[in-house]
Amino acid sequence: MPAVALEMTLIECPHQPACPGCPRLGAGGIAPDAFEQLGRLARENNLPAPAVIEGAPLGWRRRARLAVRGRVNSPKVGLFAPGTHDIVDVPRCGVHHPAINKTVAAVKQALRENRCAPYRDAHHAGLVRYLQIVVERDRDRVQLVVVCNAPSSQSFKPAAERIQALVGDALHSLWWNGNTARTNTILGPDWECLAGEADVRERIGNVDVHFPPGAFGQANLDLADRLAARVGAWCLAAAEPGKPPPVVADLYAGCGALGLPLLAQGAQVHFAERGTDSLRGLSAGLAGRPNEERARARVHQGDVARLPELRKLLSECDAVMVDPPRRGLGADVLAALVDSPPARLAYVSCGLPALLHEARALAAGPLRLVGLEAYALFPHTEHVETLALFERR
Repeated sequence: MPAVALEMTLIECPHQPACPGCPRLGAGGIAPDAFEQLGRLARENNLPAPAVIEGAPLGWRRRARLAVRGRVNSPKVGLFAPGTHDIVDVPRCGVHHPAINKTVAAVKQALRENRCAPYRDAHHAGLVRYLQIVVERDRDRVQLVVVCNAPSSQSFKPAAERIQALVGDALHSLWWNGNTARTNTILGPDWECLAGEADVRERIGNVDVHFPPGAFGQANLDLADRLAARVGAWCLAAAEPGKPPPVVADLYAGCGALGLPLLAQGAQVHFAERGTDSLRGLSAGLAGRPNEERARARVHQGDVARLPELRKLLSECDAVMVDPPRRGLGADVLAALVDSPPARLAYVSCGLPALLHEARALAAGPLRLVGLEAYALFPHTEHVETLALFERR
């Protein structure tokens, strides 16, 4: 296989080298090791080297989770240095959408003016622990979640009012999240909407997809749209000429970013999801669709691997799309796909080791790997999002 062609771009960052967020700053494509491993998988299946799909190198991140540390008079918002809880302040991050940097500046000002103490890990003290910032595409408004070390929102409300005033019309919604546990988990169990709307709505595949603040969403939306369109086209192609559109299973469906567009194109879609917030977003998305589309939708709640009807569901489907967490499908779902293979399978992976293992297991059975694509959803990092396409032999 030829070496990876990396097109280097000169990008100056005021936060380098301290910031760990962009270890491959300016390097195009995906990490050479990931490209080599995917190339090996491709050769094993008589495929060409995987195509690498890229997007904008800067300003692409519309979703960020940032730690809040520092002192009352000098709060810092950014990323932890590797292996520590030492904060690297990133006020002028180039990969962030500009609205994220503006929101961070407003939050810092509000915290200083209201004497809100940033969190201190060693003492489990201080009020504000993290920020989650999501920028919608329609009007570049910001959904802001402030994670606090408090049992209620009362101590944060003066700062919240100031944030609303500083952000102004650019604020989509402001949320308080309570996380009082000694944990590295960012979001806690308690929520309160202090201002604004319930969900961010994104137009994906010509349908509205709803994202509550506790649900997973992609950070690189423009490139994720291209990935979703590719998955949808692959699954719809499972329909035979002259016959109705296919029956599709959307496993690990999330808020429906992959499945809702197929529903709008005539497919019957089975959505399988267990996350409470994702199910709420999916329910809102389905509620906005016409009656005839909702009639073709089935929602299966719970862990995909534990669905009692999983094998029966797969046997009824023409196409399946899976978008599992980083650890992959797991043994039970993998075995079900081998035992009840659909005509077409689209496997979207955010965990390369799991994808490599499970793709080989699937290709050793009744499915044939026919396509492999790499998406640089997180430019300048080691991460790669992979799409593997399978057909039944």
